[in-house]
Amino acid sequence: MTTRKQAFTPDEVLALPAMPSAKQAFAAMNVSQELGYALIRSGDFPLEVLRLGHAFRVRRSDLIDFLGIREDEAAPAA
Repeated sequence: MTTRKQAFTPDEVLALPAMPSAKQAFAAMNVSQELGYALIRSGDFPLEVLRLGHAFRVRRSDLIDFLGIREDEAAPAA
């Protein structure tokens, strides 16, 4: 069984690299790794998943759109 943390904040999602790992996407979506990988295998994951070698990646822009995050809602830099 995999443990889940609380979903990422909008600022944490915006700080992800341009191509975050599937695990980072799962965390941002508050989805367990077990469920996330099952959705990828079945073709039902809600984002396009790119396989780069052995790594699964998603586009940060797709993740931001899926989560409904607007960059102007992010907390101002300190």
